[in-house]
Amino acid sequence: MRPFFTGVRPASRASHLLRPLRSPTPPCHCPAQLFHASARRRAVKPYLLADIGEGITECQVIQWFVRPGARVEQFDKICEVQSDKATVEITSRFDGVIKKLYYEADEVAKVGKPLVDIDIQGEISAADAAIVESPEAEVSEQPGQVSQPSAGQPSEASATDTSTRESPIHPKQTSEKTARGKYANLATPAVRHMLKQLNIEITDVQGTGKDGRVLKEDVQKYAAAKDQPPGPNVAAAAPAPLPEDRTVPLSPIQRQMFKTMTKSLSIPHFLYTDTVDFTPLNDLRRKLNTTSSSVATAPYPKLSALPFVVKAVSHALTQFPSLNAHLDDTSSSPKLILKSSHDIGIAVDSPSGLLVPVIRNVQSHTIHSIAGEISRLSALARDGKLASADLANPTFTVSNIGSIGGGAVAPVIVPPQVGIVGVGRARTVPAFGPDGQVVKRDEAVLSWSADHRVVDGAMAARCAEVVKRCLEDMGAWLVAMK
Repeated sequence: MRPFFTGVRPASRASHLLRPLRSPTPPCHCPAQLFHASARRRAVKPYLLADIGEGITECQVIQWFVRPGARVEQFDKICEVQSDKATVEITSRFDGVIKKLYYEADEVAKVGKPLVDIDIQGEISAADAAIVESPEAEVSEQPGQVSQPSAGQPSEASATDTSTRESPIHPKQTSEKTARGKYANLATPAVRHMLKQLNIEITDVQGTGKDGRVLKEDVQKYAAAKDQPPGPNVAAAAPAPLPEDRTVPLSPIQRQMFKTMTKSLSIPHFLYTDTVDFTPLNDLRRKLNTTSSSVATAPYPKLSALPFVVKAVSHALTQFPSLNAHLDDTSSSPKLILKSSHDIGIAVDSPSGLLVPVIRNVQSHTIHSIAGEISRLSALARDGKLASADLANPTFTVSNIGSIGGGAVAPVIVPPQVGIVGVGRARTVPAFGPDGQVVKRDEAVLSWSADHRVVDGAMAARCAEVVKRCLEDMGAWLVAMK
């Protein structure tokens, strides 16, 4: 029988049992548990402005559809931006809460830079996580390794917990002063054009639209109140001081025009003008418009002179293909690329500036279908909804300056094109008829510019004569038309 033990165990045996509990470092260097490999929940990440078009590196923020604190879902609109070619709406790729806007309205955003900070709610895939993370913030972690925070810096988990504890800022909780100062400049391009014409600052107008957006009615109401004369009992106010000079940056469309026209200076232009009798053309289109309006459901838009001019130019380019071409002067041996398709650009005066949408394959269009394309593209240009494909690669340009005013113009060639024609306003003038009697005649001046490096004056004059004969003798043109 073993004797009863009343003393303390030896220190050697007790230390053998307790030593693993006091050891600062576990015997195994592997992590105690496996970490989830997917993205963390509710991680605040910057949402980058993606590439919105070939060669576009920056764009102007037109308006925001969200505010900090607003909840968004996939495909919800975040903002509307305008490049030098078109207007694009940016949508969300994720569900979450907007935390920060990196730009104000009218500021220029850089492609590839953060646009907003979004608190992503829920787990996302590695591919989607790469979209919202900037390249500088990406840290490659090997499986089984835990990144340790540096001294004096909180861990990523702490930062995430802090962001999740922040209560979202709801729009209703935002003070009126903050909303007026930061979000009162939401407006469409048409409203901004009206503000520019009336010389009114958008921040002075109280917006009544959604999220404080300024509407046309708000601008008209403000302008009427501003121009209203004071009552008879109001003391005469001191003369207002003259406004100071202002420096404004070029809009994206103006910047693109600056680059293109600067490049056009290297082209040796020559100008050729001729007067065309529009009387037969105007008589025919008035008859067609009257016939179309008598039908209950007119299938075609109202005809102007421009569709006839565009079709006549296409008919002439068939005989003079060197004018429907692109000049490649990038190499030591320049080349002239003759285009098989007549992709004719038409200059449109839009609220944001001059735009040149393109009618494709004009040689295959009828005059009615050309009129429909002009109406469609002009509406998109006025609304700022033209896509990049609508503006790309015209082979020849028709500028209808007569829709605004003016008889003759010296149009500027846009490289790599080699020709352009400007159409002046048609005017009623007295002229001598076949028998010597004085008659009324509708005349318009067509102004042709061509690249004198590859097109001589004789070729341009012959092409202009073909267009003139088509417009002045509609019957002969109809017989020759394919």
